[in-house]
Amino acid sequence: MRKGKVGLAVLFGGIAAGLIAITIHHLSRGLPLGTDSAVYRAGGLALLHGEPLYDPLLALAPPDRAALPFTYPPFAALLFVPLAVVPPQIAWLFVAMGSVPALAAVVHRFAGSLPPVVLCLLPVLEPVWRLLSLGQINAVLMALVVTDVLPARRPRWGGVLVGLAAAVKLTPLIFVPHLFLTGRRADGVRALAVFCGASALGAVVLPRDSLRYWTSAVVDNHNAGSIDWVLDQSLHGLLVRSGMPSIGWYAAGTALILAVAAVLVRDFHRRGDARAALLVSAGCALLISPLSWTHHWIWVVPLAACLAGRRAALAGVAAVFTGRTLTWVPEGAHRELTWNLPQALLGNAYVLAALAAGAVLGLRLSRRGRIPRRPDPGDQGNTPHLYGEGALPAR
Repeated sequence: MRKGKVGLAVLFGGIAAGLIAITIHHLSRGLPLGTDSAVYRAGGLALLHGEPLYDPLLALAPPDRAALPFTYPPFAALLFVPLAVVPPQIAWLFVAMGSVPALAAVVHRFAGSLPPVVLCLLPVLEPVWRLLSLGQINAVLMALVVTDVLPARRPRWGGVLVGLAAAVKLTPLIFVPHLFLTGRRADGVRALAVFCGASALGAVVLPRDSLRYWTSAVVDNHNAGSIDWVLDQSLHGLLVRSGMPSIGWYAAGTALILAVAAVLVRDFHRRGDARAALLVSAGCALLISPLSWTHHWIWVVPLAACLAGRRAALAGVAAVFTGRTLTWVPEGAHRELTWNLPQALLGNAYVLAALAAGAVLGLRLSRRGRIPRRPDPGDQGNTPHLYGEGALPAR
């Protein structure tokens, strides 16, 4: 076990060293670094300069980034202000370096330590290297959610981190109903309160931007022309690429996925498998989101950690999420709309893998029938299935 922990430390230490070396190289040569971290930094600069958050970001450079919008709530811009006082390469380093301990914490929460084969797999997973290269904050938000939903012990302030993550980016709101479905009603209410409180703070500091965000920008589809792009691995993207752009198909598919996910979350919760229940909710969020870029699929990291020791399952993860299938199909300039069946299977690999996993789990549940519910240990003031063996791997 100790060797596994040392290997995990060496892996993430090596990644951190590589990130520092990349930053030094790009900074010394004046090269741009980090597309998404540049947007975060530009949002912080817009706030400091009194510029509108949801107009074209003037601080973005080079010019080919000018069309990238700031799509986060105003509260997030408050958190990004520190990035505005450093060069864009350093801003990327801050965000990328923050992702390293976040990923390590998630892996530790799901598996404690990992065998060498899994350690070698993690860096080549496409969502991992793409997230780091872009300077994306999704790994940090994932760590907040995992820490909150899978605490090491009974939390006094459960739900706070989920609410904070949702205030930075709306997608983590999916984990509020997850808390309710798993019997943590007080934590779910607390998460909503924190989300509303943080959003209110953003409204106090940035009233005009908040009014614009919550009345129009939140529903503006800045990426409408990119929904059919292969890097959008969502149900919505799959349907558009398949020639079914109707909102009716998307709404029907979303409703079905939500219903199946709710049943699976409740089932895993009853059986004391809090990790699997959390992964179901995460997969549901990725599928039903109007747009899920491949780096949003960073949840494949805890999935791989959870599957440690299952070679066949890990081989399947590697086959799909190293991203090779996405490079074997025509992409860009709406060429995805011309895919044939084999290309569609390869190009929609992330979505199809998640849908297949959900279908298999649903069929197994229907065949097994209703599982008798365990006596609720919470009645005796203790919940081991949430805060004990079911939440953390055996050491």
